[in-house]
Amino acid sequence: MSDNQYIPPKVWVWDKENGGKFASINRPIAGATHDKALPVGKHPLQLYSLATPNGVKVTVMLEELLELGHSGAEYDAWLCNILSGDQFSSGFVEVNPNSKIPAMMDYSTNPPTRVFESASILLYLAEKFKAFLPVDPVKRTEAMSWLFWQMGSSPILGGGFGHFYAYAPEKFEYPINRYAMEVKRQLDVLDRQLANNQFIAGDEYTIADMAIWPWYGALVTNKVYEAAEFLETHTYTHVLRWTHEIANRPAVKRGRMVNRTWGEPGEQVPERHSAVDFDGKAV
Repeated sequence: MSDNQYIPPKVWVWDKENGGKFASINRPIAGATHDKALPVGKHPLQLYSLATPNGVKVTVMLEELLELGHSGAEYDAWLCNILSGDQFSSGFVEVNPNSKIPAMMDYSTNPPTRVFESASILLYLAEKFKAFLPVDPVKRTEAMSWLFWQMGSSPILGGGFGHFYAYAPEKFEYPINRYAMEVKRQLDVLDRQLANNQFIAGDEYTIADMAIWPWYGALVTNKVYEAAEFLETHTYTHVLRWTHEIANRPAVKRGRMVNRTWGEPGEQVPERHSAVDFDGKAV
């Protein structure tokens, strides 16, 4: 037992400075911190987001719908800078009381519909446009099972492994090992599924792929946490095959750029209001 073992106090007290890289955006209370209305563009669908894995899910979905010819999926994507606290504005909190990206408003309905939580937005769009979700009940249920698998699993990857391995102010063996073990198990689950299926839920590309790819595809290609060697992600060959196949889709190439403010300039589209915003970009 370590001499500096942490002993929880009788009553927890919030230490604002003890949170690592993202300490400034984490707090134990909800609600708005300042008054600011959200911008609204010309399209019925208004997205407020950032190109984190959860944000990429939705922009990929919207670009895939446009690729299919669904003109009603045209959208305005506004940058929500979470490090600056944009998610705590009064306007954003009205759309998502949980203050997390992505959040979306659909002004084509009366009254307008707010949608928050990335999986909920994917499902909403799939049902609205009747795309990327199988009609057959068995296949639909399979896709939905994997969609909810992602929602239950990725917090282990992000808030668990990612935080303690990459962002925590101090490195401790136990949490890193505990979460690394679980993430490797998750990768094995995916690898076994993809060994016998082209896509996550079978032979059809669905919102399950769009939900899982931004997290686990980025992990195995070393685009998040720089942990590919540590986790030996090269051994998950079926996940890698699927990752590269998804990454080569034109709509995915566009979707991953939207609301992106880091990396190569040619891969950034901080705001997206029409297809013209991709002119000159690496698509």
